[in-house]
Amino acid sequence: SAESLRYSTGTGGEGSEGEGAGLASSESGGSGFSLAAAALPERRRPGGGRPRYEVVRELGAEEVRWFYREDRKTWKPFIGYDSLRIELAYRALGAAGGPGEPREGEAVEPVCVRSGLYEVDVANAESYPVYWNQTEKIPVMRGQWFIDGTWQPLEEEESNLIEQEHLNRFRGQQLQESFDMEVSKPVDGKEAIHSLKLSRNHVDWHSVDEVYLYSDATTSKIARTVTQKLGFSKASSSGTRLHRGYVEEATLEDKPPQTSHIVFVVHGIGQKMDQGRIIKNTAMMRDTARKVEEKYFSNLATHVEFLPVEWRSKLTLDGDTVDSITPDKVRGLRDMLNSSAMDIMYYTSPLYRDELVKGLQQELNRLYTLFCSRNPEFEEKGGKVSIVSHSLGCVITYDIMTGWNPVRLYEQLLQKEEEELEDRWMSYEEQRLLEELYITKQRLREIEERLHGLKASTISKTPVLKFKVENFFCMGSPLAVFLALRGIRPGNSGSQDHILPRTICNRLLNIFHPTDPVAYRLEPLILKHYSNISPVQIHWYNTANPLPYEHMKPSFLNPTKEPTSVSDGDSVSTVPSPTTSPVMVRRHYGESITNIGKASILGAASIGKGLGGMLFSRFGRSSTTNPEAGKEGAEGDEKKTTTVGTPPLSHSSSGFLEPIVELEHRIDFELREGLVESRYWSAVTSHTAYWSSLDIALFLLTFMYKHDQEDPDKSNLEAV
Repeated sequence: SAESLRYSTGTGGEGSEGEGAGLASSESGGSGFSLAAAALPERRRPGGGRPRYEVVRELGAEEVRWFYREDRKTWKPFIGYDSLRIELAYRALGAAGGPGEPREGEAVEPVCVRSGLYEVDVANAESYPVYWNQTEKIPVMRGQWFIDGTWQPLEEEESNLIEQEHLNRFRGQQLQESFDMEVSKPVDGKEAIHSLKLSRNHVDWHSVDEVYLYSDATTSKIARTVTQKLGFSKASSSGTRLHRGYVEEATLEDKPPQTSHIVFVVHGIGQKMDQGRIIKNTAMMRDTARKVEEKYFSNLATHVEFLPVEWRSKLTLDGDTVDSITPDKVRGLRDMLNSSAMDIMYYTSPLYRDELVKGLQQELNRLYTLFCSRNPEFEEKGGKVSIVSHSLGCVITYDIMTGWNPVRLYEQLLQKEEEELEDRWMSYEEQRLLEELYITKQRLREIEERLHGLKASTISKTPVLKFKVENFFCMGSPLAVFLALRGIRPGNSGSQDHILPRTICNRLLNIFHPTDPVAYRLEPLILKHYSNISPVQIHWYNTANPLPYEHMKPSFLNPTKEPTSVSDGDSVSTVPSPTTSPVMVRRHYGESITNIGKASILGAASIGKGLGGMLFSRFGRSSTTNPEAGKEGAEGDEKKTTTVGTPPLSHSSSGFLEPIVELEHRIDFELREGLVESRYWSAVTSHTAYWSSLDIALFLLTFMYKHDQEDPDKSNLEAV
C-alpha cells in the first residue's frame, strides 16, 4: 500500500523541488516511488522529527500538536503524551472544526496534563490548575499548520480553513517534500497552483507540500512589489512557509517521569497584598528545578514536584477592622505594611494565631490528600514529602510540626512561679492556702483529662499532618528569633533534636542570603560556639566537581587575629570563585563591601532598622540570647571561644576547626554573594530572591535525591 512506502529522492537527489522531479512524481504517481523504497530509512523532519505519510489524507492524532499559552506569552507545546491524549479526547467529542459541544449523552472527561498539575477542558479549549485556584484560565489550541523555523501554530480558525481547503484540493495526492533540509529553499519562478483568501492573509500552494502564507496589509504589498521588480520571487520576498503536521510525532512514550517526592512551598508574610505571588514563586522554583534535573539528575526515572500552599487568602481574621482604623495619609505605604507586617502581629496575637496555624495545616493536609487520591501509587511506592517555607511561613510550619502552643509557655511560667514560692519563707496560713491551691489544681487536671478522654478538645488539640516530613527547608527564616524568645538556649549535644526532633522531621536545613535582614542562624541555638563558625556556603550551580556538603569541614568565621599565619592573611583577601567549593576562611564576608546586614546573619543579633528592628529589637538588646558574633564583639572578646560545658576549641593553622563537640549535620547554609553585588541593594531584594536561584534549586534537589542516588549509584552523588 502507499502508506507502507517511504519517499525516495532517487536520482534527483535531495531537495530537487523546483526542478519538476518531485512534482512530476506526485502527479504521475510513479517515478519517485518504488517498492524497494520500503526498505529505506524512514524520512524524518528537521530536528529528529517523525516519518511522514506519502499520500495527502486527514492528519493523524500523532501529527496534531496541542499548545497552551500562559501570561499572554508564546504558545508552548504539550509533550507528546499529553497532546495525544488531548487529541483523542477531542476526537471522541465528535468536533469537526474545533472544540465544540459533546455528543448527546456523552460525558466530557478532563484530560490530566503537565505532570498532573493541570487539567484540560477540551470542549471549552482551556486549561486550569488542579491544586490551586487561578482566576485566569489558560487557553489551549489545536495545532495543524505551523510556521517554518519557529514551529509556532497558526491560529486555529485560519488553520482549520487551510486544512479544509488542502484536503478538498489535494486529498489522495502524493507528497514530495524533503524533510532532511534544515532550511527551506525558495520556490523561485514557480507559480501558485492553488490559492485561498483569508481575512487578513492569503495562502498560495506552489505544490502539494510547498505552501506559503502572505500578509495582505498595504505595506506588505508595497514591499512585495518592490522585491519582485528586483528579480526576487513572490514566495521568497514576503511569504512565510507553512508546514502541515508538527515537527515531532506525539507518542505515549513521551511522558513525564513518575513523581517520587513532593515539595510543599509555604509562603510567608505579605500574601494578602498579592495572593497569586506564591503560585508565581513556586512556578519559578519548579521551572528552575526542571533545568537542574535535566542537567544533573537525568539518569533518574523519577522527579520532584513542587506544589504551592496558599493559606492566607481564605482567612478572615479581624475582617476590615485594621483597615478602618488606618489613617488616610500615605495610604499606599500603610496598606503595604498592613498586608505584610500585620501578619507577624496576627501571629503573636493569641486571638488569631490559631486561625493562622489551622489555615496552613488544613491546606497542607488538603493538598496531600488530593495528590494521593490522584496518584494512588505515590504512598505505595514510598513517596516522600518535604516542605520549603519562606519567612514567617517557617515559624508557622515549625509550630504545626512540633505542636508548640503559647499555652505551654504560660504553664511553664506558672510552674516557675510555684517553685519560687516554695523557696521563700511563708506563714502557716500561706502554706495552708498554697497546699489547698495545689490540691485544687491537681483535681482540675484530673477532671480535664477525663473530659478530654470523653470528647476531644478542639482548643488544645495539637495540629497533626497526614504525612511525615522528610526535609524541612527554611528560606530567609526568622525562626531562630522566635525560638530564642521562647526560651530555647544552646545545649551540649550536637543533635538537631534540640530544636526539631528527627522523629518529626528527618532533616532541618536553614538557607539564607548573607544580607537578608529577616534571616537568622539556627546552629548557635544548638551549640553556642557555632556562632563563630561559618555557615556552609551553597555551591554555585555551575561549580565543577563540588565537594559534597557532608565532607565540608567547619571553619572559623572570625579566627583569632594573628598576622603570623600566612593562610589566614591570604584567605581574607580571597574572593571565592565558582570553582573553589570548600568553604574558605572569611572574616567579615568580604571586607571590601559595606557590612550592612551582617548582624542579621551572625547568630541572634538585632536587625537594626526597619521592620525587623521594630519587631525584634527586644531580642537584639538581650545579652543572654545574643552571642556576640559581629566584628566588634568578636575582636573585643577573648581569643578563645568556649562552649557551654566544653573545653576551649582548638583550630589548626589552616583555620579549620578541630572542635570537641560538632553538629551531627550542618543546618545553616548560606548563598554565596555575587562578585559585584551591592549590599545596600541586596539587603532590600535578598529576602525575595530565593525563588529563581539555580544554586538553591540544585541544593534542594541534592538533598531530596540523595537517597535515590546512594542506592543505585553512589558515584553520581559525588558529582553533585
